[in-house]
Amino acid sequence: MTNTAPLPAGPVVIGGSTGFMGQYLIPRLRAAGREVVTISRSGADIAWDDQDAIDRAVDGSSLVIGLAGKSVNCRYTPENRAAIFRSRLDTTASLSSAIAKASSPPPLWVNSSTATIYRHAEDRPMTESSGDIGTGFSVEVAKAWERALFADDLPATRRVALRSAIVLGHGGVLGPLKNLARLGLGGAQHDGPWPISRARRAAGTGHRPGARRGEQRFSWVHVEDVARIIDFLEVTPSLEGPVNAASPNPSDNAEFMATVRRVLGVGFGPPMPRWMLELGAIGIRTETELILKSRWVIPEKLTVAGFEFAYPTLEDAIRESFDVEQAA
Repeated sequence: MTNTAPLPAGPVVIGGSTGFMGQYLIPRLRAAGREVVTISRSGADIAWDDQDAIDRAVDGSSLVIGLAGKSVNCRYTPENRAAIFRSRLDTTASLSSAIAKASSPPPLWVNSSTATIYRHAEDRPMTESSGDIGTGFSVEVAKAWERALFADDLPATRRVALRSAIVLGHGGVLGPLKNLARLGLGGAQHDGPWPISRARRAAGTGHRPGARRGEQRFSWVHVEDVARIIDFLEVTPSLEGPVNAASPNPSDNAEFMATVRRVLGVGFGPPMPRWMLELGAIGIRTETELILKSRWVIPEKLTVAGFEFAYPTLEDAIRESFDVEQAA
């Protein structure tokens, strides 16, 4: 059973407040009566280049949440790869420095990580205790991000690396998929052969053929459950280190896309072969790894601790995300 202990009342500092997750958390926390201080490059209470202000905000706070990082929904050019690393490592180091200097450090620091840290998995699910760390650019980003979180000696602050699966909710990844499905392009995404240049192979950004026929596993979590997980972490002091934020009921790509079509009432959605996906990814400046890697992640630590998901099933999560009620 989910812990029902009252949440702390102290201030919350959110670094990286202007993204999808930050914009969901801020009004939710304020509605609960929490003071929220935001940090971002722009449009926030504090800018990342104002370390003194960050230090003051963190000192005396009850929770620090690190969400900053350039979106990986881009082409992995050298410039973008450098920005992806820099945006995560610099901001995490800034929060760590502030906590280290605080006379009253926060008891909990929850920092974003990603379930992509695990290998392409078709044989078994990945848990915090038995998961295998993968290889390639995205994995190196995740590993470096977590190293930055745990780098400094912060004895008074419990730290959690939140290894989030794909987050569903209003907007986010489902926004473009909704439009594609309504255009008849909501079929399963099939992996297959595709040439990988020497440069991309060296950079670890070339996706090698894996699961076929939409069988790549799809781990996901609803945005409300991510917020509830953070609440749960505040009142469950036994949880620290890496924590998988993923529904206990992962799907696969074919089932995911079929559920999107079913919820939207779209009957037509032919499979999308890899060559088509690769050309489309070039056109919209993204990478096919985001949809073709098999992510099979289970929330072992949360389950053992008694956390209960508000959206444990894929269809309910997608219906809520699309504001579509279940038919009677």
